[in-house]
Amino acid sequence: MPVVHKHLIIRAETRKTPNDQKWAHTWLTELVNKIGMQICQGPITTYLDIPGNRGLTGLVIIETSHIALHCWDEEDPGLMQLDVYTCGDFNTDVIFEELKQFDPIKIEYKYLDREKELKEIDVNEF
Repeated sequence: MPVVHKHLIIRAETRKTPNDQKWAHTWLTELVNKIGMQICQGPITTYLDIPGNRGLTGLVIIETSHIALHCWDEEDPGLMQLDVYTCGDFNTDVIFEELKQFDPIKIEYKYLDREKELKEIDVNEF
């Protein structure tokens, strides 16, 4: 497998913002499997109940880099941010399909090629 440097950064406003650590652990594990990656460590998840910054964070180290999840459920809609960085190819459609379960009302993303310089690419390129 050739080494690539793809970085998908997602910001989503959601109606069903996750806030359960055990759920996040399972979701991250399944997401890694669905995009064909291998887990090295984690997922590690935590929920902080701090007014003004209440939310869930999860991190999984994959053999090709990492996936990070951050969710803030205090506001309506909630905010979910997902960071998928890998040195291997993956299908971005799988990621966007997984986001549907959170009932997003707005999704913004950047998909970067970090091979030699930061270059934004269209997810439809692949």
